[in-house]
Amino acid sequence: MIRALIVDDESLARDALREILEEDAAFQLLKDCKNGKEAVASIQRDKPDVVFLDVRMPVLDGFGVVEKIGVENMPLTIFVTAYDQFAIKAFESHALDYVLKPFDEDRFRKTIERMKRQLQMGSYADLETRLRSVLNVARPKYQDRLPVRSGGRIVFLQTSDIRWIEAAGNYLKFVTKDEAVLMRGTMASLEGQLDPERFIRIHRSTIVNVSHVKELRPWYTGEYVVIMNGGKELTLARRYRHHLKRFVTE
Repeated sequence: MIRALIVDDESLARDALREILEEDAAFQLLKDCKNGKEAVASIQRDKPDVVFLDVRMPVLDGFGVVEKIGVENMPLTIFVTAYDQFAIKAFESHALDYVLKPFDEDRFRKTIERMKRQLQMGSYADLETRLRSVLNVARPKYQDRLPVRSGGRIVFLQTSDIRWIEAAGNYLKFVTKDEAVLMRGTMASLEGQLDPERFIRIHRSTIVNVSHVKELRPWYTGEYVVIMNGGKELTLARRYRHHLKRFVTE
């Protein structure tokens, strides 16, 4: 019996994977995981033989799960992805299997049969090496320290310390617990430098670090009030409401 774990923050994707796997008597399905945190706990506790792991999830993505568990401790891993072609090429070149969203059932069934053969033959012995290669190639690298030019000096801010960023005319204001630093620039130029799993746009003039968000409160206009650690209230504009999934998993 193959103990299988499904990890995906989208309920429809979990249901689709489960429906196909339930048709195969070779699988024993563990309780689905809706986010990376649940996945780490389940892999450590339940020791699945194979994990179908979504790449893009809020807060802790699929690559983050691999890093938390450690590549040497990961079960056979099949990435589930709607990721860009660059990452897909990385999966292919390093011989890790993957499933594309939206799902193609024929492609998925072939993946399952190939995975069964790997388990039977023990041909996944180099999984650790291949996982390391995928992490090195496919995962975007974002700086832990952000150089901010301000008043003729360069201030190096730890990205983990940045609570939120506001646009102020031709300037950006970086707010930490202890200070606010101004730099000339635009939101559009800044977004590409920030890890989208940690920083999200909630307004045309505001980006927040999700790890510093304390609370969300709905407002009568259809917008939300985002309350940060320390009590600052920011507005989540209606046009950015789809970013709520970064805060709330199903």
